Amino acid sequence: MPKLSIRDLDIAGKKVFIRVDFNVPLENGTVTDDTRITAAIPTIQFAIDKGARIILASHLGRPKGQKNPKYSLKPVAEHLSKVLGLPVAFAQDCIGDVAASVVNSLKDGEIALLENLRFYAEEEGNDPKFSEQLASLCDLYVNDAFGTAHRAHASTAGMTKFVKQAAAGFLMERELRYLVETLANPHRPFVVILGGAKVSDKIQVIENLLKSADAILIGGAMAYTFLKARGLEVGKSLVEADKTDLAAQLEAKAKELGVNLLLPSDHMIAGGPDDGANARNVLVDATPADSMGLDIGEATCQAYAEIIGKAQTIIWNGPMGMFEKSPFDKGTRAIAQAVADASEKNNAVSIIGGGDSVAAVHESGLADKITHISTGGGATLELLAGDVLPGVAALTEK
Repeated sequence: MPKLSIRDLDIAGKKVFIRVDFNVPLENGTVTDDTRITAAIPTIQFAIDKGARIILASHLGRPKGQKNPKYSLKPVAEHLSKVLGLPVAFAQDCIGDVAASVVNSLKDGEIALLENLRFYAEEEGNDPKFSEQLASLCDLYVNDAFGTAHRAHASTAGMTKFVKQAAAGFLMERELRYLVETLANPHRPFVVILGGAKVSDKIQVIENLLKSADAILIGGAMAYTFLKARGLEVGKSLVEADKTDLAAQLEAKAKELGVNLLLPSDHMIAGGPDDGANARNVLVDATPADSMGLDIGEATCQAYAEIIGKAQTIIWNGPMGMFEKSPFDKGTRAIAQAVADASEKNNAVSIIGGGDSVAAVHESGLADKITHISTGGGATLELLAGDVLPGVAALTEK
């Protein structure tokens, strides 16, 4: 069911609790990557322009339910103030009198950021009393933290029971539009690219996408479990031995459904990840016993690029090789280029999620050619697997 958007709320003069994802890297009290902060700006700016009294809340790191200055959001408040060019009040707690005092002093269009929600174990425990304390600070609730929407925490799910209306922010809305609506009705051909280390991480994703994809292109270390299931020798390549039967079943299911599930035909091998100087391209059925596959090969790049080039909808999650080690980043970069080309030349809808896939398009200067770059990790995977996210289910239906 469609969920309420912040656009649907009457927020003028109201105290609006916005759950954001400000879980950003800090070094010596300085934000070193503010991608997650800037992603929330459209929702925050909308609330400012409408004259809401804005309460921002987030977690940072893993303080394990203990107050720890190392994980304080105070430097984030200071950074946000610079980004917005406006003062951002900082509450040294997220509940109780300290938080209430800061929130109650807000005027229309002003902003406060609460201290780290995870300083309380009750946040991750989705404790009803803690949820009610958070909700007591506000009139209305907005969730713009897609990256935590797969967690049933107090600030993502629990507190919605204690507010009149709970809506999606613009970032959340965009994620749902691309990841849910596109999957429900993809333009064809619909091509899925999956990489990463383990088949076990992507089992549900593959099973779900087999229902709608025209082609699934497999890369990364997870390909070797499939190749092993075919009876190929893969040398020292990473294999989940207990998942080979499952890989064979998935491949059989793809054949039965008429889905073109492709595995690498060649790959870059070496003695190990640090043996880049001796890397060479060989066919997958000619892998020496003392070598391991660390990236898809040149012929595979070309074959995958040809299929991607004809796609109208593309979903990509996970790198094609050991992206962080040169020269085993070439396959991932080649796929990034192919996806960008299809987006630009064919007007294909391209959706990318997963750290290394996202890093590849950013580092290659291709991010502006991608239709949608997801901000979620686990949340993206769970949506691709067809799961309902607690943080989405908790929002008010239109």
